[in-house]
Amino acid sequence: MSTVHKKQRKKTRKISFASAIHEALDTCLGMDKRVVLIGEGVPDLKGIFGTTLGLQEKYGAERVFDMPVSENGLTGICVGGAIAGLRPIMVHQRIDFTLLAADQIINNAAKWYYMFGGKVSVPLVIRMIIGRGWGQGAQHSQSLQALYGHIPGLKVVMPTFPCDAKGMLIAAVEDNNPVLFIEHRWLHGITGDVPRTYYTEDLDKAKVAAVGNDLTIVATSYMTIESLRAHQILLKEGITLDIVDLRSIKPLDRETIIQSVEKTGRLLAVDTGYKTLGVASEVIAEVSQYAFSSLRCAPEKITLPDVPTPTSWKAAEAYYPTYLDIVGKALAMLGKPQQMILRVLKENMPYASLRSDVPDMSFSGPF
Repeated sequence: MSTVHKKQRKKTRKISFASAIHEALDTCLGMDKRVVLIGEGVPDLKGIFGTTLGLQEKYGAERVFDMPVSENGLTGICVGGAIAGLRPIMVHQRIDFTLLAADQIINNAAKWYYMFGGKVSVPLVIRMIIGRGWGQGAQHSQSLQALYGHIPGLKVVMPTFPCDAKGMLIAAVEDNNPVLFIEHRWLHGITGDVPRTYYTEDLDKAKVAAVGNDLTIVATSYMTIESLRAHQILLKEGITLDIVDLRSIKPLDRETIIQSVEKTGRLLAVDTGYKTLGVASEVIAEVSQYAFSSLRCAPEKITLPDVPTPTSWKAAEAYYPTYLDIVGKALAMLGKPQQMILRVLKENMPYASLRSDVPDMSFSGPF
């Protein structure tokens, strides 16, 4: 259970997702001298969306430092440091770069506890950043949570809101086994109420982000935000959604998902990753196995297509699903007439001035 007590919840203020990550890192570094922070760009002027600013000055270059572009070697050093008693937090500015360290993550970090009979742990956190925009294309915009979620021995979490980001990151650092902490870069500017004090959040529980009766949406990361936008539009049409923010990819919180589907009878799985063999597919498989009798229609999913990410902005508009795709799919699943679906979509088109490579016009850059 979450360690955020009612008294602590009252002592909140509104801060950004990036600030919540910064507070979590500051808290962990301050509480435990075994914690070290390493990653490409950690001490840079922008401090990885501001999440690491000032931490080197506060805790010293022996505990907060940059790393060379040698992902496999440095990840191996962090795995070894964790085995030796440190609690490293490693940052990869793109999840794509972790593929260079796949051997260390999958064959070493994930398996060490099992191979040594539970006597040796690897308390390692790896922050992996995903997302879109600025023409970063096929090698810098992948969402690989399903790949890592397939590996026994790894916990994979994807918080959406600032409160969860802080509490889940602290919990990840305190966990005795490896946790992959995946952040969508479009979330760093989102704000929310976050307690000032120390607290942790569960690493294995989903959270209900909106309550409704007509359809269940199970969403990951930034797609939870798109789902909430869709919810606001559908409310005007008298339709309510149960939105389950998955938060944890591995382990998967089947219980919360099933409870929602048993109430609504319909499931739409929405993921930032790919269509085939992805998180959305796993959610549908779980519901089909454990709540089949509750389904009123076939489950559906909205994901990226099974093609590499395009570089051009115009191609990206067709590549990435948005709240409009969720609205259209939800209305179709509820059996609404095509004329109504087209009307609702037309009435809620985004402003022409909003580019497809940024979440809003206040967004200031990819780093």
